[in-house]
Amino acid sequence: MTHRAAEDAELVARYLEGDLEAFETLMSAHEDRVFHLCLRMLRDRDAALDATQDTFLTVFRKADRYRNRAAFSTWLYRVALNTCYDHLRRAKRRRTEALPDHHDPSDPAGEDAYRSAELRPAIEDALAALPDEFRAAVVLVDLDGRSLDDTAEILDVPVGTVKSRVFRARRMLAERLGNLREGVEHPKDGP
Repeated sequence: MTHRAAEDAELVARYLEGDLEAFETLMSAHEDRVFHLCLRMLRDRDAALDATQDTFLTVFRKADRYRNRAAFSTWLYRVALNTCYDHLRRAKRRRTEALPDHHDPSDPAGEDAYRSAELRPAIEDALAALPDEFRAAVVLVDLDGRSLDDTAEILDVPVGTVKSRVFRARRMLAERLGNLREGVEHPKDGP
């Protein structure tokens, strides 16, 4: 058990005993990562903020259901993904117009801010086009850096299913972004 996992387990136990400050500490430790997961799944800042809040409200009400068989963060990510799926289902019922791209910040991790800002909408559109289960797998593994085992626990599927979903999602993304052409083999190493 990692230091973070042990600290989370202690905080959950303290919260269940009535220590509200323990819950605030737990929320502060995880809110950024939950928000980023929600943002990647929902592609809308306001929806991601709502989903993050809904996630922590669910955890606040249902923390007694956490069984400590896996890391708290694994259970929390599962709650966050379920919340995102609920938001996506509701959004499909009522379509809204997205804000123009110039409202999105550029990717600070990009080496060239202009190139990064130019590519971001295409990447976000490609991610949004993925089926929800593929998007969740590739977001957790590739964008959030979760292990295959953690992702399998979060998604409540076997590791092999995660591998398959990530592989298929990467392939769909590459095809959509024009990185792969049918029948053309790409070398694994760069030029």
